[in-house]
Amino acid sequence: MRLNHSEIKNVIEAALLGGGRPLSLEQLSGLFGKRSAPDHKMLKEILRELATDYEGRGIELKEVGSGYRIQIRSSMSEWLSPLWEERAPRYSRALFETLALIAYRQPITRGEIEEVRGVSVSTNIVRTLLERGWVRVVGHRDVPGKPAMFGTTKGFLDYFGLKRLDDLPPLAEIKDLEDLNVELGLPEPIPQTDLLDELIEENLETPGDRVDAELVGAEESGDGIVRLSRPDAG
Repeated sequence: MRLNHSEIKNVIEAALLGGGRPLSLEQLSGLFGKRSAPDHKMLKEILRELATDYEGRGIELKEVGSGYRIQIRSSMSEWLSPLWEERAPRYSRALFETLALIAYRQPITRGEIEEVRGVSVSTNIVRTLLERGWVRVVGHRDVPGKPAMFGTTKGFLDYFGLKRLDDLPPLAEIKDLEDLNVELGLPEPIPQTDLLDELIEENLETPGDRVDAELVGAEESGDGIVRLSRPDAG
């Protein structure tokens, strides 16, 4: 069955609304029969049209690490919070400092994190980050003991509304943030909401005196792990 442009657009929109997760171009194309599947050029055109359709509305089309999704705009979160009855979990300041170091200095070992922070990293923090799917073991440092090296995942990008690591705020911007409320923990994700602002503005201590690294590039390995390249990466 050959669908016209408008019908294909309707299918794509419905899939993004009902999928419950980001969908890649390959997954969107796979919704159609091989003979009638739109090519990536058409899919991108339709996605651009949908993004334009949602301008000025309470929802938006967002490209994140795993693909595309239709999500609630962050400006709507305050209004919609009564819809989610469960109280959002609160995470510690130490957890977000650890996550920030992994994001900006990956691949990094637990010992290297402890060296920068000046305190030990609890097993519970590492376990939580792994269970949330925000970080993964991406290898082992070639030193005595072969310590595990941690890096972020596509799940990290998806959760914080990022397409790639290059979209992380420059450290210089984070250094300028003031009056950070470290008592607030990042909430469980309001469905399909970009929460990167909350991570930076509510949960991170100003890391200018601690984090001495520059985001210089990112690449994705074949196993889906997103790795950060930096001059001193071993």
